[in-house]
Amino acid sequence: MRIIFMGTPEFAVASLDALIKAGCDIVAVVTAPDKPAGRGKKLSESAVKQYAVENGIKVLQPEKLRDPEFLEKLRSLKAELQVVVAFRMLPEVVWNMPYRGTINLHASLLPQYRGAAPINWVLINGEKESGVTTFFLSHEIDTGNVLFTEKVTLTGHETAGELHDRLMNKGAGLLVKTVKGIESGRYNVHLQSALLDGDGVELKHAPKIFKEDCLIDWMQPAESIYNKIRGLSPYPAAYTLLNDKILKIYRSEFEIVEPGIQPGGFLTDNKTYLKFAAQDGYVYLTEVQLEGKKQMDIGAFLRGVKL
Repeated sequence: MRIIFMGTPEFAVASLDALIKAGCDIVAVVTAPDKPAGRGKKLSESAVKQYAVENGIKVLQPEKLRDPEFLEKLRSLKAELQVVVAFRMLPEVVWNMPYRGTINLHASLLPQYRGAAPINWVLINGEKESGVTTFFLSHEIDTGNVLFTEKVTLTGHETAGELHDRLMNKGAGLLVKTVKGIESGRYNVHLQSALLDGDGVELKHAPKIFKEDCLIDWMQPAESIYNKIRGLSPYPAAYTLLNDKILKIYRSEFEIVEPGIQPGGFLTDNKTYLKFAAQDGYVYLTEVQLEGKKQMDIGAFLRGVKL
């Protein structure tokens, strides 16, 4: 079965590698154009492109997905199936091209957490489970018929970076299962509406995260702030202001106790701990980065700063 793979970041590379190792016929990859990066503005290739070049796979990098020249190249490859992992929204003229359709791997248990940042939001919201889903693309983003899902239990302590790696590997295996199922015809499709647990179930969304979403509101409960910190770690990172400088917080702990100071105030021994008051307790910062400084544990941070 001739397959075109579409993806850009490291998350997608695990899936592409798994498909190659499973013997799938990847006739080309479609990925983002090279972009200037770093101080020297040297052109940087996507992780998917680097993998494809190393493995002798044809690479297409269209600026615009509706470009007639790109569409003609796509048609000429005569793919039976297109596979999308962490790419961008496709126009219908692209996703409707192969006769077996186009499938997508999404890092949540659809229909929950549709959108650009499912890994972040599932942790920010303190969920007990997450997972990966494969589905056929359709007109509305992340709404197509579901093929397969696989759940993972959350510990309540993992960061977005750690969950990213778990789901990246879990998703790669699920994608191979999905492609093999389509190839053999052994699969069922499920309407997303039929996967909801019951009437009135709230759909939770996973929109793109902006800088203003990362500012900590110390009036919130301590556990909510703790979940926000781990849900945004390591990127883009939750932050607060300390002496008028941005302090990014990568790891923390919390305790529920009557705080003796106003929310947003902090206590420290200037050696081993720095804790901020929240609505119903304290959040202990354990790994931080002050504006203009390196990321470090709280002990090293306190040795280098006067509070």
